[in-house]
Amino acid sequence: MPELPEVETVRRGLIPHLRDRALLGARVREPRLRWPVPGDLDARLRGQSIQDLDRRGKYLLFRLDRGTLLCHLGMSGSFRLTPATQTPEKHDHLDLLLEDDRVLRYRDPRRFGAVLWCEHPELHPLLAHLGIEPLDTGFDGAVLHALCHERTSPIKSVIMDARLLVGVGNIYANEALFHAGIDPRLAAGRLSRPRAGKLADAIRATLTRAIAAGGSSLRDFVDGHGNPGYFQQSYFVYGRAGAPCRACGTPIRQSRQNNRSTFHCPVCQRR
Repeated sequence: MPELPEVETVRRGLIPHLRDRALLGARVREPRLRWPVPGDLDARLRGQSIQDLDRRGKYLLFRLDRGTLLCHLGMSGSFRLTPATQTPEKHDHLDLLLEDDRVLRYRDPRRFGAVLWCEHPELHPLLAHLGIEPLDTGFDGAVLHALCHERTSPIKSVIMDARLLVGVGNIYANEALFHAGIDPRLAAGRLSRPRAGKLADAIRATLTRAIAAGGSSLRDFVDGHGNPGYFQQSYFVYGRAGAPCRACGTPIRQSRQNNRSTFHCPVCQRR
């Protein structure tokens, strides 16, 4: 599933082509996504302009003159700019029609994504309870330490909890904890202030590097121009069970936490 770096990569790639562009409407070929595409989407979009393209957690927000198009890529979704004359393929479910004979085409083989309409996105149930953005300037060690205070859950589970901190998916939680030298099994409430500062810095740095690399392409992810991400080529622990740690040579260990794979170095990441 695309995480924060992948969604941010899509946003940054599309925004120069979409900001201040007029919409001629929408063409919906398959409305049965995770939630039904609104039946009046074409009428709502026709004649409006895209004022901006924002991101909240893993959601894309197309800010229009009146209202917002709220989108999620699900497990396999992608947006691509294509000529309007290009024949849609089997899993191309929706087009946003642009004024320059191009379309922004939504493709989703698994149909687990979402294209929704909302007047006040900050109040939408999918967004209203999301936590802090880890790339915002207000996120630091003090904030992370406060989030962890008196929590008995493992630190990896806490930084992956979108109600507390958004967008730190499994890949990036594993990588950030390695760079901070913290065992993913550590009870969050035992995280000291200095180590919280180190982890906050590692989360921000890991996400920033991933965005610079275009995100991670493990299965279906491509950006708005059809390009894959390359961050997976620089993983230190994720998916490297049994391989030597890039820092000390000790074999990377794999375990399970909350039904997700966890990878860590037993030497570099001590409790």
